[in-house]
Amino acid sequence: MDNQYLLHTPEGVRDIYSTECAEKETVQKRIGQVIKLYGYRNIQTPMFEFFDIFSKERGTVEARKMFQFFDREGNTLVLRPDITPSIARCAAKYYMDEDMPIRLSYCGNTFVNDVSYQGRLKENTQMGAELIGDMTSDADAEMLAMLIDSLIQAGLREFQVEIGHIDFFNGLMEEAGLSSEDRRELRALIESKNYFGVEEMLSSRDMPEKLKESIVQIPQTFGTIDQLKAARKVTANGTALAALDRLEKIYHILSIYGLQSYVTFDLGMLGRLGYYTGIIFKAYTYGTGDAVATGGRYDRLLRQFGKDAASIGFAIHIDSLLTAMERQKIQIETDITGTILLYDREQKEKAIRLAGILRADGTYLQLMKKYHEKSLEDYIALAKRSQVGGVLYLDKSGKTVLVINVEENTRSQVSIQSWIGDEA
Repeated sequence: MDNQYLLHTPEGVRDIYSTECAEKETVQKRIGQVIKLYGYRNIQTPMFEFFDIFSKERGTVEARKMFQFFDREGNTLVLRPDITPSIARCAAKYYMDEDMPIRLSYCGNTFVNDVSYQGRLKENTQMGAELIGDMTSDADAEMLAMLIDSLIQAGLREFQVEIGHIDFFNGLMEEAGLSSEDRRELRALIESKNYFGVEEMLSSRDMPEKLKESIVQIPQTFGTIDQLKAARKVTANGTALAALDRLEKIYHILSIYGLQSYVTFDLGMLGRLGYYTGIIFKAYTYGTGDAVATGGRYDRLLRQFGKDAASIGFAIHIDSLLTAMERQKIQIETDITGTILLYDREQKEKAIRLAGILRADGTYLQLMKKYHEKSLEDYIALAKRSQVGGVLYLDKSGKTVLVINVEENTRSQVSIQSWIGDEA
């Protein structure tokens, strides 16, 4: 009973192996290549940090959703629930005096202790990028273009990146004069698209009817670029109009990239992370209820670590992306297949030399000694179970190699001398 218990993982985490693991590695490699092509350089941060790095003031997840523990000195540590604050800390520490843009990228796991009924994993892999020290709309568009290119190269075809701007909501709140508590409640209602909740809340607040109507419409203001033009008619607030100007500039730049068809707008997108200050975006596709990527501008986060630098970033949620691709039946070609080089024990020396030659030529190869109690068919069956494409069998004579194509079920013989020359 105890041994059976040890075979299981804790709730909210799982093993990834064989083909699925190879597919994950392939997708990560594709995304990583895109990010490199945009000039971003990898940075690695610790899997756990001091609690204060992710505290409420930093705008990350609630304390009760963090995995917390203590070091020997009694400091409270947490498994990172989010990587962006870690990147912000690093940028402030290592690039304090840098006044030019910094491009950083990462790949790592995050840990959020969600309740089990939500069906979400508590450990997830994220790949992302952060552009620090550039406050322009060009930086916003570059980040969105890189995200779209990454998802395309990963193999996704049908997806949309929804873009919002925090300041459209903030501008209307300036006019409304609501308390901080009311703003928080209203923000949550709008983010969850609770139209009736917004109407009910505003019905008891004293403000002009036209302003109430404008706020009520926020959750419904989503769609094409035309929605931004329509939004201009509901407010004269300078902050809100500046947000719309920014979104239109970003759309124009993405049109130059040729990626505007992947973009829609949602002025009711406000985000759950408190550090966002400008544009905010999420990438959606069918096959998963969660966004496959999230991101936004966080111009004030680095100040909390001592560096004043505008910043924007995104994170691709690799596990959600793979779930969507599986449900969309998108084939991910991997290099998992490889070859088994099987040899009788008398031919160990030749087999090792042949393995070296084949590996130097780029062949992914497992070297296996044939056991007397196992037949050749047993090893072919192993290759099929392990998604190995071929078996090379160097028999007792040491003169020929039996080449077996497992998938096509064909066999042929090749002289070993054609591979290792006179040494044969």
